[in-house]
Amino acid sequence: MDARAVPTEFQPTWIQEKLFLGMTWKEYLKSNFTTFNAVVAVILIVGIPVIIYRLVYGLGPSTNLSDYNPWGIWIGFDMLCGVALAAGGFVIGTAVHLLGMKEYAFLFRPAVLTGFLGYLFAIIALTFDLGRYYRLPYPMVVSWGVNSILFLVAWHVALYLTCQFVEWCPAIFEWLNMTKLRRIFIKATLGATIFGVCLSMLHQSALGSIFLLMPEKLHPLWYSEYIPLWFFMSAIVGGLAMVILESSLSHRIWSKQIKHEDPGHLDRVTLGLGKACAVALFAYFFMKIIGLAHGNTWSYLDTGYGYWYLVEILGFVLAPALLFTYAVQNRLVGLVRAMAVVTVLGIIINRLNQSVIAFGWHLPWEFRYVPSWMEVVLTITVITIGILTFQWIMNRMPILYPHPDFEPEEH
Repeated sequence: MDARAVPTEFQPTWIQEKLFLGMTWKEYLKSNFTTFNAVVAVILIVGIPVIIYRLVYGLGPSTNLSDYNPWGIWIGFDMLCGVALAAGGFVIGTAVHLLGMKEYAFLFRPAVLTGFLGYLFAIIALTFDLGRYYRLPYPMVVSWGVNSILFLVAWHVALYLTCQFVEWCPAIFEWLNMTKLRRIFIKATLGATIFGVCLSMLHQSALGSIFLLMPEKLHPLWYSEYIPLWFFMSAIVGGLAMVILESSLSHRIWSKQIKHEDPGHLDRVTLGLGKACAVALFAYFFMKIIGLAHGNTWSYLDTGYGYWYLVEILGFVLAPALLFTYAVQNRLVGLVRAMAVVTVLGIIINRLNQSVIAFGWHLPWEFRYVPSWMEVVLTITVITIGILTFQWIMNRMPILYPHPDFEPEEH
């Protein structure tokens, strides 16, 4: 019999195994023809030229920013929201490595990955907001403005991004089958977590400290001496809510990777995260009330901005806190996840209120900031690329599951 007629089993090369999910190039290309990827392709086709246009022609032609409104959605949404919602890595790292809450250990890698990408793409978005984007490294290596809050934030964010990369490295080296490097970075994880917790506590509050410098521009309902504390507390809330949301979606989308795990484990942990969210939201709500009393800004509540402020703190802080409590007491996991979505929206609204909506509130309407279509498209494009990066990593690296060829990490 002719040996050439005997079908041989397909043996993927290293590149096919690691990058193409064990498929040939044609099979991999065909597998990417999906509705989701078609939508992504349209976004990128429109968004990438906008990015190039912004970098070539500058801020003026591509944004509605001005001397009256120097910050837009690239700061308010991409940076401030991105950093707050990426705090899940810091929160789960603290719970697992510092407080010994081992039942949450399986959430550590997804939370770290989400946090790392959140910070990374917040920095990428920041480059588009800088007129001289090519001077982004200046605060790090050239201009040592030690009295500047932005200098403090720049160094803290860069160092914390490094810490999260160290925490993510064991998964990378498991994917690449590099045992010795994996062992080194596992040992470094605890130190990176401790250092990262300190950095996160500092820069989350430092982002709020920026607004202390502009009392005449920010509406009195959002301006307070407590802004740094508000930013830190709300980042904890946002991180917890984002972990609930991300874990729910990841375990549904990549369910085949964890088909042998107990599905009830995630539900039990989600209830625990919901309890933490309730406590954090109640603490944040009462700190906001203390801020109102301390600033004696009660009279502003009976204005248009006051009504919107009440929507924020009652609809997106107090209401979720009460419903989280009800859901945990009655073990309603679905309600916990729904409130996580509401809480994430609340964090986004708060950051946009601080940086865009209530910023420059005294200006006439004709001078108020409304983002240009290019700003919106660029923001959507950056978010889309971030989601694609997260998807690419989740499909290849052991993020949701322990790698079968390695011993589990000791947390």
